[in-house]
Amino acid sequence: MTKPLRHGSKGQAVQQLQKALNANGAKLLADGDFGDETEKAVRAYQLKAGLVVDGVAGEKTLAALAGADCSRLLSNATLVAAAKRLGVELAVVYAVNEVESEGAGFLANGKPKILFERHVMHARLSLVRNPGDDSAELIAHADQLATAYPNLVNRAPGGYAGGTAEHQRLAQARMIDDLAACESASWGAFQIMGYHAERLGYASVGEFVALMHRSEADQFEAFVRFIEADAALLKAIKAKKWAAFAEGYNGPAYARKLYDVKLERAYQRHADCGCGQKVAA
Repeated sequence: MTKPLRHGSKGQAVQQLQKALNANGAKLLADGDFGDETEKAVRAYQLKAGLVVDGVAGEKTLAALAGADCSRLLSNATLVAAAKRLGVELAVVYAVNEVESEGAGFLANGKPKILFERHVMHARLSLVRNPGDDSAELIAHADQLATAYPNLVNRAPGGYAGGTAEHQRLAQARMIDDLAACESASWGAFQIMGYHAERLGYASVGEFVALMHRSEADQFEAFVRFIEADAALLKAIKAKKWAAFAEGYNGPAYARKLYDVKLERAYQRHADCGCGQKVAA
């Protein structure tokens, strides 16, 4: 993974970035020093290319400068629309996108990022879904599967393989139970669990999964719906109560991972750059 270049970065990689920006209309001194003018040029290029305007030259910006296809990437227009929809400053949306996303919604092979949760698979297999289902029998069956396939069905979390190998785990789990398996994975840049699909207004888990394969904009839509569906989460983001938002979205481990601190810092950075103006509802 390429290390993002941002304000304060120095070196040959910054010089190459400056030259690429100049080839796209900027007028920078290619001195290898990522200062104010370079950040302005990055933001201008991102806006022109339709990328998220965050002033950081990460993998997406560098790939776009190299001529890569950006059609499935999250766009700045999508974030602007989300700010209006949620009734918050654009800088707030920039901050939550920066901190809560996985940076990119797709793997190098084009598949969406996922994480398969074996303990959720056990819970979904144990769930009474239809009249006549026997809860004890469902749980017993899930436990039998846990004995046979402990990395796919388990009462305890774990077994993660990471990256493309998570899709292999999912494919194996789908052979056990397609619906439960898709419900048991978190999908895309914002890692929304499949079992939330119908609560978030999708017609089915299948529709949700198909859209998670389509674009980062679709993945971000799921994230926005997740916030809208939780009154406490929506209230927290409107009030910029970062700890409350981080706990509601990330769970009680948020403080250990400093999500609230990261959100506050990201918000201030984006607000200071002029992204913090309120967006009309």
